[in-house]
Amino acid sequence: MASKIGLTAAAVVLIVAGGVATLAVRPPELLKVGANFGAKIVCSNVFIAGRDGQTVLADDVQAPGHPALKYLKVSVDQQRKTVRAQFFGFIGDGMAVYRPGTGCAAVPDGDVALASRYQFKPIPIWAPSPNVPWPTGALAETNPAVQALLEQDALAGPGMRGMAVIHRGRLIAQRYGAGFSAATPLLGWSMTKTVTAALVGMQVADGKLSLQRSGFWPQDDPRARITVAQLMSMTSGLRYNEAYGDVSDVTRMLYLEPDMAAFTAAQPAEAAPGSKWNYSSGSTVLLSRIWQRAAAGDAAVQGPDATSAGILALPHNRLFAPLGMNSAVMEADARGNLVGSSYMYASTLDWARFGQFLLQDGEWQGKHILPDGFVDGMREVAPASNGQYGQGQVWRCGPAGDTPEGQNPDARFQLPADTYWMQGHDGQSIAIVPSQQLVVVRLGLTPRRLLYQPQPLLAAVVNSVQQ
Repeated sequence: MASKIGLTAAAVVLIVAGGVATLAVRPPELLKVGANFGAKIVCSNVFIAGRDGQTVLADDVQAPGHPALKYLKVSVDQQRKTVRAQFFGFIGDGMAVYRPGTGCAAVPDGDVALASRYQFKPIPIWAPSPNVPWPTGALAETNPAVQALLEQDALAGPGMRGMAVIHRGRLIAQRYGAGFSAATPLLGWSMTKTVTAALVGMQVADGKLSLQRSGFWPQDDPRARITVAQLMSMTSGLRYNEAYGDVSDVTRMLYLEPDMAAFTAAQPAEAAPGSKWNYSSGSTVLLSRIWQRAAAGDAAVQGPDATSAGILALPHNRLFAPLGMNSAVMEADARGNLVGSSYMYASTLDWARFGQFLLQDGEWQGKHILPDGFVDGMREVAPASNGQYGQGQVWRCGPAGDTPEGQNPDARFQLPADTYWMQGHDGQSIAIVPSQQLVVVRLGLTPRRLLYQPQPLLAAVVNSVQQ
């Protein structure tokens, strides 16, 4: 009997050991997504934002994420500028690498050397002087009533990390969460999409791209009819699943594919171009590829090298530098595609500079960076979006919170009719109100399940500046 028990126990041990070995060698894709996500977020926050890796793991990856992420462990190599993440220390093998100019990339295929090629040496952007009024400098001209609104925790929301209010081109209020400051670069997530729209507009201004341009796939492919304008308005007709929390198109693109643009370009059509609205980070990554190729001389799906240092540096040199956004970094993937859907870091006041740039119709210090009227076109409603979305990677309504599906989340707050929004995952938002000459930035780590909405903050600020 004892020998049988011993044999049974040994068999169980072998089965468990075999299962563990299988997980280590062939982990489920969801664990690989989690490991690469953890490595990427820690990498960016360590090497761009200067934060502690273990704090980022606990606060930014584990606390708001899937319960399995609490078993994730990360190691930071300061010399090689890499981050490795594994479940239980041996499953998943997530990897990310930092590159000058292009930030961090997840490296799902493990080819760190190839991913490291896509970098450039940024030209210096002088830090704004604390003694010169914003936006040229960083000096606030504080409105006490508006500042008092930002100090209300209910309006700021849980997990707030940075807030700023710009009125008539002046910084009138700001607030920062514990451990964060005006200098801390913060991830905008999908607010990056609106920056990509501006980069497309710059190629339009240069005469290298048209919103009506098509032909990005072979002529006999029905997707060849998709235009830049349809990608901008999320009406391309391409199949794309934006669901998070599982292995979907968006999580696969961000964390399992070294070439994000190639992955999206391979998606089939599911509707005629222009006929269906479908929010898609993949569409914006394609826009990044298109404007990069246009800047390189050809916007076709296959064309000249669009990953040279000169092309990768274009956002820094021609957008961030003129606006004085010295903290801004738009990250590239492991094959040199700028991840214009999701991965731009900038300080709260630099995000505010971009919001003010849109408020001024793409003009800065008397220079037109975008074509006249381009921003007005961006905020026109995309016809297939049921009033939710603009034609240029902006939202026509704010975060939904607990608003019933099908209803306008802004309706009960009586916001000005011309309000439009940049929005990003986990509570990032910039509200732009042209009629009030107002920009309100709110950044943080606020999962959607908390149902926070920035609309009450915006409504209170509008009421205050109208007094």
